[in-house]
Amino acid sequence: MFSQKALLLGASRRPELRRLVTGTPATRRVVDRFVAGETLDGALAVVRQLCGEGIAVTLDHLGEGVTDRAEAVRSRDAYLALLEGLAPLRLGRAAEVSVKLSAFGQALPGGGTDLALELVRPVAEAASAIGTTVTLDMEESATVDSTLAVLAELRRDHPGTGAVLQAALHRTEDDAAALAVPGSRVRLVKGAYDEPPSVAWQSRADVDAAYARCLGVLMRGPGHPMVGSHDPRLISLAQRLADHEGRTPDSWEVQMLYGIRATEQRRLAAEGVCVRAYVPYGADWYGYFMRRLAERPANLRFFLRSLVSTN
Repeated sequence: MFSQKALLLGASRRPELRRLVTGTPATRRVVDRFVAGETLDGALAVVRQLCGEGIAVTLDHLGEGVTDRAEAVRSRDAYLALLEGLAPLRLGRAAEVSVKLSAFGQALPGGGTDLALELVRPVAEAASAIGTTVTLDMEESATVDSTLAVLAELRRDHPGTGAVLQAALHRTEDDAAALAVPGSRVRLVKGAYDEPPSVAWQSRADVDAAYARCLGVLMRGPGHPMVGSHDPRLISLAQRLADHEGRTPDSWEVQMLYGIRATEQRRLAAEGVCVRAYVPYGADWYGYFMRRLAERPANLRFFLRSLVSTN
């Protein structure tokens, strides 16, 4: 499983494969399953549809690993335009946004963390102004300390700023305990990056066990856990923990990716579970798409069947 994952994640960083995949007509049909179009108008149409079905959203303007300040500024401007587009819908926290700090210049030499904070701060301010918030996505393990530092700064003025933790990392149980404080919003995911054994669990069983431990920490704390998983066992565990801790339905939520287990998202929402779909959009979809293939064999099989069916 992990060798296939490593291969696909490696492919996400190879320009020649990027050109091949993005230039294949069959790819578009598969991408449309996971990505809400390349334009803001397309994304807003999906927002209206999902919210009409009782499913909240978090929107991600696709892009990561920018190589200069101008690209980082464009990421900021794209999010400001997104929040301006959300404002008339008056959805409040039913429609929030997720950002990758690598799209805001985090990895640039000579002060990338400071640049990312400078550029993401007006996004957090614009989100607060329309009654919603920002969640900082987590990327490779080397970025965790930088991302948590930006989070701490943003929370001084915007305490509802959300964090993401990856259960696969050895450090995450401690990070979960540190973040399980009043008002804190934490999305717990398994982790979509290829990490070495020195920093991350390698087997599915170990990752699942770590997820369960971290989830227990968050559910017992006074914050707002966000269960980022499509795994029925982990979602069932979350429901049991929430019941055991006497949590109200609005004090925690399940988050799933747009286009994955859509029927289950609607079923859970109909049962009264707060469900939020992670909705990506934009032209720079390749890296996101490859990680979705790497995460689940079913996604890769779906992609390969689509390629074969068009030939």
